Amino acid sequence: MPAGASVASVLDLLRSGRTHVRSLTVPEGLTVAKVLALLEAEPALSGPIGDPPPEGSLLPDTYHFSRGDSRTALVRRMREAMTAFMEVSWAKRSPGVPLASPAEAVVLASIVEKETGVPSERRRVAGVFVNRLKAGMRLQSDPTVVYALSAGTGLLARALTRADWQLASPFNTYQVDGLPPSPIANPGRDAIAAVLDPETHGFLYFVADGSGGHAFAATLDQHNRNVAAWRRVRAQMSEQLD
Repeated sequence: MPAGASVASVLDLLRSGRTHVRSLTVPEGLTVAKVLALLEAEPALSGPIGDPPPEGSLLPDTYHFSRGDSRTALVRRMREAMTAFMEVSWAKRSPGVPLASPAEAVVLASIVEKETGVPSERRRVAGVFVNRLKAGMRLQSDPTVVYALSAGTGLLARALTRADWQLASPFNTYQVDGLPPSPIANPGRDAIAAVLDPETHGFLYFVADGSGGHAFAATLDQHNRNVAAWRRVRAQMSEQLD
């Protein structure tokens, strides 16, 4: 109600049925548990959520709603948005992508989403995993191990260790062949687009380069040199913090 509104204008406003539209932004790469926590924390939504939806079934986006809308209805909208986007995207996939279904595309996209936050790298990272799948190599993705160790929350309050790579879990891509059984997060549109149209190259490895991005390699020897360079950068960063 605007300040100083007349009785007539207030009645007109009530008759119009217009409401204040609110919004909730779901960032890319959140797990279902984190998305549901966002919904629970929004006081303008109503009602319980019920059973959680499958991991990877919610499309990250900004969703508009009115006060009193149900949390269940908003979850349904997120699922419907993901389904609709995947139907269109899957039909446009590049030939030769080694994925059997839209569901597999979402699984790989969730890994790409968690591996890099650099938009320009997504297709290149996707290309690495596609090359590994085609070569019969394990994906060896750290975020899949974090997902397993954190019971699906995606949160781990420590760095991974080599011992973690031995974890017996269907999500540990250091131990299992191919894709994990389900997504490890809810990937965004760009990550999905990346795995359905990956960059064509010969890279099989990548590691952080200290700048926020990654160094890519086609051979294990080259990768080991990149890893050594990253360790030197990390050691220098630790010294500066001390």
